[in-house]
Amino acid sequence: MQVPARIDNWIDGSSRPARSGSVMDVVDPATGARVCSMAAAGAADVADAQAAAARAFVAWGARPAAERAELLDRLADLVERNLERLATLESIDSGKPLALARSVDIPRAASNLRFFAEAVRAWQPDEEYRTAHAHSRVIRRPAGVAGCISPWNLPLYLFTWKIAPALAAGCTVVAKPSEETPMTAAALGELSAEAGFPAGVLNVVHGRGPECGAAVVAHPSIPVITFTGGTETGARIMQTAGPMFKRVALELGGKNPTIVFEDADFEAALSGAVRAGFQNQGQICLCGSRVLVQRGIYERFRDAFVERVRALRVGDPLEAGTEQGSLVSQAHQTKVSAAVERARAEGGRVLCGGRAPDAAALPERVRGGAYWLPTVIDGLPMGCATNQEEIFGPVVTIQPFDDDREAVALANQSTFGLAANVWTGSHARGMAVAERLEFGIVWINAWLLRDLRVPFGGVKRSGVGREGGDEALRFFTEPKSVTWPA
Repeated sequence: MQVPARIDNWIDGSSRPARSGSVMDVVDPATGARVCSMAAAGAADVADAQAAAARAFVAWGARPAAERAELLDRLADLVERNLERLATLESIDSGKPLALARSVDIPRAASNLRFFAEAVRAWQPDEEYRTAHAHSRVIRRPAGVAGCISPWNLPLYLFTWKIAPALAAGCTVVAKPSEETPMTAAALGELSAEAGFPAGVLNVVHGRGPECGAAVVAHPSIPVITFTGGTETGARIMQTAGPMFKRVALELGGKNPTIVFEDADFEAALSGAVRAGFQNQGQICLCGSRVLVQRGIYERFRDAFVERVRALRVGDPLEAGTEQGSLVSQAHQTKVSAAVERARAEGGRVLCGGRAPDAAALPERVRGGAYWLPTVIDGLPMGCATNQEEIFGPVVTIQPFDDDREAVALANQSTFGLAANVWTGSHARGMAVAERLEFGIVWINAWLLRDLRVPFGGVKRSGVGREGGDEALRFFTEPKSVTWPA
């Protein structure tokens, strides 16, 4: 697959290098090899992108919703037409299996664009209210230039999840993808021109978080910020955006429980727990990294779980049959390794994995990659650091519980509150447990089953605000109330 020799910013409908001339390397984490260079944008480039977005906003915000939707559908067509190219770029950029990018990431990116195209066609942003003494109308209009900052784990999937509702609602966008995985966002910028988006409506700036991402957040004329990423970065965004009274949505970290009751369908729960723990090498904010199993089936489930995890195929992301690819970088591999060593120091027992694979066990092409064997650890109390801090890798802990009350208490013993999945043969029990779980998203007998109409987001240190459906369209608009006598 031919990768671009260089990735530049996409500003005002054309590619531009960073004003400073600075570049940085883009590395394939599965091989450790440099694949291309990328513009390292700073505040001056963000200012250029904001100015282009502000100029374009006048016409774009006034454009009928149906016309904005039509352009989103055209962009979705182009994503689907370029599926193989985009999936390959995604795999090379992130280390994830090509099969996963082909079957999940790129199709979901197209679905995001189509969903918000259809949603804005049906949306009625204005509302009217009447009482005996007054009439009121709520008028919603696009909020202006939106800053959309997306992460490296699901690059195009989450990039489109942010820009699609912003564009549908009538905002123009300054988008900043992760510097770890810039290639599909850069490709989407070029495809947006092919789809017919006017210059300046979608701008993509590349670079490091502290220089480029921070400049997006700090720009005084970008009033709306949506960010997905780490909790510590989210806190810094709030420190900057709060005094500027910006509207902010943050989808942050998670330490999510998978709860398995004795009455669950054993095979379905087992498959679901493995998928929830290890899809995309555990690098999804929704992954179930704490597996809680009712004591009556604990040993049987633990042993079957470890056997299934040990059997996951680790290999070259570009090869058919690979289930576990590379982590996103050598730096992240170092972080995961340190977390596993800490778990050992806390008294955890490593049941499988716990190390990088032997180089000789990997295909020759990827022996320099950032790999980590899928890891299961037991014997740890819920209050330890391993069970409290997000690792964001293929590392899962497992422990028993006695009854519903203890399951809920253990699950809620976390400063995070993003997602949980519950496996039970009783829907009534699942609903009762879901009501008591302190998480923004709960799945019953499923994981990552999505209806894009429902609110998406977490509580506690997992973020503020919600994405998805009408919640997202509202986020990118400003309401105005107009009232007159009856």
